[in-house]
Amino acid sequence: MSTTLSTRRFAWQVTLAVLSGLGFGLGVVHAHTDTPNNDTPADLPEVRVSANAGGGYVPTESRGATRTDTPLREIPQSVRVVTTELIDDLGATRLADTVDYVSGIARLNDFGGTWDNYAIRGFSSTEMGYLVNGFPGSRGYNPMRDTATVERFEFLKGPAAALYGSSEPGGTINIVTKKPRFTSATSAELSVGTLGFRRAAVDSTGPITDKLAYRLNVMGEDGASRSSLIDNNKYLVAPALAWALDDKTLLQYEGEFMRVRTPLDRGVVNVNGRIDLPRNRYLGEPNDPNLHLSSDSHQLTLDRELAPGWRTRIGASYKESGFEGYAADLGSVLPDGRTLTRRHSWRTLPSRDTSMQAEVEGNFDTGPLGHRLLFGVDASRLHMGMDIAYSTLATNPYAIDLYEPVYGQPKPPLVMTISTRENQRNVGTFVQDEISLTEQWKVLAGVRFDSYHQSLDNLITGRSTSQDQHAVSPRLGVTWLPNAQTSVYASWGKSFRPNSGVDEAGNPFDPQSGRALEAGVKWQSADARLGATLAVFDIRKTNVLTRSPTNPNFSVAAGEVTSRGFEADAFGQLDQHWRVSASFTLTNAKVTEDNAIAPGTRLTNIPKVSASLLAIREDAMPRFGGRYGVGTGIVYVGSRSGNATDTYSLPAYATVKLVSYWQIDRRTRVFFDVHNVFDKEYYPASWGNLAVIPGLGRQFVAGVKYQF
Repeated sequence: MSTTLSTRRFAWQVTLAVLSGLGFGLGVVHAHTDTPNNDTPADLPEVRVSANAGGGYVPTESRGATRTDTPLREIPQSVRVVTTELIDDLGATRLADTVDYVSGIARLNDFGGTWDNYAIRGFSSTEMGYLVNGFPGSRGYNPMRDTATVERFEFLKGPAAALYGSSEPGGTINIVTKKPRFTSATSAELSVGTLGFRRAAVDSTGPITDKLAYRLNVMGEDGASRSSLIDNNKYLVAPALAWALDDKTLLQYEGEFMRVRTPLDRGVVNVNGRIDLPRNRYLGEPNDPNLHLSSDSHQLTLDRELAPGWRTRIGASYKESGFEGYAADLGSVLPDGRTLTRRHSWRTLPSRDTSMQAEVEGNFDTGPLGHRLLFGVDASRLHMGMDIAYSTLATNPYAIDLYEPVYGQPKPPLVMTISTRENQRNVGTFVQDEISLTEQWKVLAGVRFDSYHQSLDNLITGRSTSQDQHAVSPRLGVTWLPNAQTSVYASWGKSFRPNSGVDEAGNPFDPQSGRALEAGVKWQSADARLGATLAVFDIRKTNVLTRSPTNPNFSVAAGEVTSRGFEADAFGQLDQHWRVSASFTLTNAKVTEDNAIAPGTRLTNIPKVSASLLAIREDAMPRFGGRYGVGTGIVYVGSRSGNATDTYSLPAYATVKLVSYWQIDRRTRVFFDVHNVFDKEYYPASWGNLAVIPGLGRQFVAGVKYQF
């Protein structure tokens, strides 16, 4: 379509203009002669990016797991960190490109390709799906997370409520962003690919003065599309500053501003449980303008050393997001097996999220016991609006033929159907003590107290509801370190998550309550270049909403779901040539009590078996100099339930990717990747009883990265 081509051309021209305006022409590259700044004062406090002393694929610490710098091997919890090196080797441009290579993670409905939604150990975390530097990052409505500003992803398995409050018992994801540095460094990257993919990015950091440093990330992308009828693009600008007020105090600001234009693409549909439509079949309206998604976020933190072994951190976060536009929403397939009803729709989903945190950490001894004590308090306020207008399905079917679609039908009139305003307020306090009994035995104990208020105003009916809740979330774990490379751990924890709405008596629901047990073994080589984690878990969640037995128009908090399984991850440098990342997951996630779903029914989109392998060989490039790398990534996902009642299944699939690069010199790297090498037709996830999300076909991507 000419409109599509014009949109792509305009988006790409704007990206080039932005990069050119920053002084990075994409024709002849003009290299700067900056060298590392060796004049940085020695007494400046460290600008923390991440604790990754092991390098490569193997970090040695994860601040998100305990909010402290505890070594990973001492934490009684499975934590998988996707480092910068692994992100680069995968060619990942989104969080979504990394999740297949982490055990225990499954893809869920992504709301038409507009947000991140994954299950950890069987449980979706749409509200606290991920954190950004320890702050809530995904509440409200958010575009899919890009990697342009990311230092690493920390997949924190198990309950996070003892530190972060309301969340699912399966776990959460902490995103650690790139921080300013007092050493000058700039890189520019340009990549192009099939299926309409184009991307350019710049990452620049360095000192402004001897105590003030900056970082600036700029990115523009035309994303790959499964159909030539649709396109998408996004832009991101992320400035950051670090100011060393004195030798004990560091003030940091981080901003991120993203704009996305994308269709609401629900995918294809299953017909009586069969999925036989081609993956490029588009069932929306190509002439509908793309949705407008936006996200503006600000973080401000102050870190100060109070005394040797004692520090404090105070921070605030504000995020405002928007989601607005028209779409053709899918209805149902008529008895003829080929006619799909649709509704013309318009929606706007604004949200504002404000959070404040304060914590104190101290190290001290009581007799033979060593303590790392953490005490903190946080408060947050979330506002979400929802206005949705639909056409009337009965009088304006707005239907389309699944096998011979005809686009451009007249738009039926819209009627405002949903109009709500929801406000949430929360105050939480937490305390955590990491006790060193001996060199071999460590205990972690913590508890959090939350006071939660929620109100919902229905502007159409005029009805308002509100509820106040309180929750206590404890956590306890023990770690045994028999030698310098191995640790064995066991842990127990609880979580909570509020239920929205009221029952038929008008009373608010009790919150969902989760309980998780976990045990595992961690191993790390003496040189910290190779690591592995094995874990078993048993999770139960109660007070899940289910249909009321006395009135099907209402719900009761009486459901229960469980998830039990085994996970294995191995990652790192095998020798001077080979590095690998492998995972295996066995999960039994099912409904155990429900008034509408049969006990034993599998949870939607959760495979029983999944596995992955990334293996890369690197060596000196013969004749031409530099070093080359070549490897493959294999992902296997077993069959999954397609909907809540398990009336149809998504087939198992395996995909293969090829990755390759040539590091010409220390500044220049060129790469060439092939995704879905065998052009496999597969379906990563489903949405309800009808829609199925197809994966992209074979895609070639080539690019160059230059460091100034």
